[in-house]
Amino acid sequence: MAKVSARGGFHLAWGLAASTVITSIGVIILARILSPSDFGLYTIALTVPNLVQLFRDWGTSFAIVKYGAFYSSKDDQLKVKQIVVSGLVFQVALSVILTVASFVLSGFFAASVFGRPDIVVLIQVISLSLLGGAFISLVQTKTGTPTSAAQAAFIGLEKTELNSLALLTLSVIRTVLTTFLVVFGFGAFGASAGYSLSLLFAGVVCLLLFFLIYRDLPKGSWGELRVFENLKEMIRYGFPLSVVSIVHGFTLQFYLIILAVFVSDALIGNYSVATNFVVLITFLAIPIMTMLYPAFSKLDAKKDRKDLGSVFRFSIKYGALIVVPVTFLIISLCEPVVFTVFGSQYSSAPLFLALLALPYLLSAFGFLSVTNFLNGQGHTILNLKVILLNSFIGLSLGYLLISFFEVAGLIFAIFVAEIPGLIIRLYWIWRNYGFTVDWISSVKILVSSAVSGGLAFVVVSYLDFASWINLIFGVIVFVPLWLLVSLLIRVVDRVDIENLRDMTKSLGPFHKIIVLLLGFYERLMVTLKLD
Repeated sequence: MAKVSARGGFHLAWGLAASTVITSIGVIILARILSPSDFGLYTIALTVPNLVQLFRDWGTSFAIVKYGAFYSSKDDQLKVKQIVVSGLVFQVALSVILTVASFVLSGFFAASVFGRPDIVVLIQVISLSLLGGAFISLVQTKTGTPTSAAQAAFIGLEKTELNSLALLTLSVIRTVLTTFLVVFGFGAFGASAGYSLSLLFAGVVCLLLFFLIYRDLPKGSWGELRVFENLKEMIRYGFPLSVVSIVHGFTLQFYLIILAVFVSDALIGNYSVATNFVVLITFLAIPIMTMLYPAFSKLDAKKDRKDLGSVFRFSIKYGALIVVPVTFLIISLCEPVVFTVFGSQYSSAPLFLALLALPYLLSAFGFLSVTNFLNGQGHTILNLKVILLNSFIGLSLGYLLISFFEVAGLIFAIFVAEIPGLIIRLYWIWRNYGFTVDWISSVKILVSSAVSGGLAFVVVSYLDFASWINLIFGVIVFVPLWLLVSLLIRVVDRVDIENLRDMTKSLGPFHKIIVLLLGFYERLMVTLKLD
């Protein structure tokens, strides 16, 4: 199971990494050509379609991932076909309806909600992107599950390389189109048009990739698909998760609405720049979260309780081992990172980036694992209750803090709101399953990363070179120091090294690189007599 998850996570990771780099190039060009205010208006215009599309899924994507993985493991390919096609038909129909709804509501939101009637055209143009939403979507749920039926099929059937190809296609088309339109003077309108057209074109490509899966499934008549019957089953399972996604997504979009009321367009532009840098962490975190969902779905707690506990603990430890050091690296070098790429005109973005990275430190305590564990074991109602609590805390605290501290207050509210829900989930899992986080390993990972990040921050603070030179020096300080501290406090032992070697065997030539790195780490252990 670890090998399959590692392979799937690897394919997701390279797709997210490549698409992130390409998309970032487009964002950098937009941010440098557009003023912070225009970039802020473009960000605000995205809010309405992003809000409307929350109502397209109704849990069908979750059901496709869960049941696709489950029935594939049982070799019931007819049922797999029924589930996948039913979800796709449902989402295509809703995508058309929601496109019209977003177009119609654009005037109300632009004038009455945002107080910016001049962005109505931007909202209408971006609304067209919803037509491709059933096939490809930029939105990820809180668990890392894609919100389009086609992408969910790629994940559930462990064809994650197809998902990466789709994302890569989207990022290339989006970067080329938006850059072309903005460079030739179309401004925020060009950015909006490029956004929509890229999703429409990439949606067609994603549909073609979907047929690569569909043609291998059993042949049969339309009646054998039992679309309505399967949709009842899928929505019955996925509806609580859909409510979770809607509440979570609405909360995030409502935050932007509050920002639009209290905060200037320029600060919103700084916030948007910071969120684009957080993808440096998310393209590591999302593959982990995404592959854990089908992995936990395959295990039966009654028959596989011991294995389930092992998967749970190792998923937290190895996920944190990847995400936490990178998070501290981003936090410690937030200023040279932002100024190197976007320039000093986005002076508030480094602080926003550091605050946005904070929630990923919770991965040491199961932030990436607990939600998918509960969903995979069918405890969707519990997750619904927890997300409602998180949203209540976040909205209440967010409105208060935004009015005083603007964007920084919003980000801090989002971070604080995650903590009670994480504690509740961990306690519930411990009470009902009898296992929990490997606390000692988690603390060691946090300490080694915090010490390395703190020293890198201090060193960079005393340097007075160009931003890109400060960035290089910061990385040079962080990496060897993290290796040393992690060795001294034994963050990783020989058992972990063997596990990682075994897990990554399915990665082909990249396995050799990982083996070399693990071998180097192991030799350091021997040299320092820490084995």
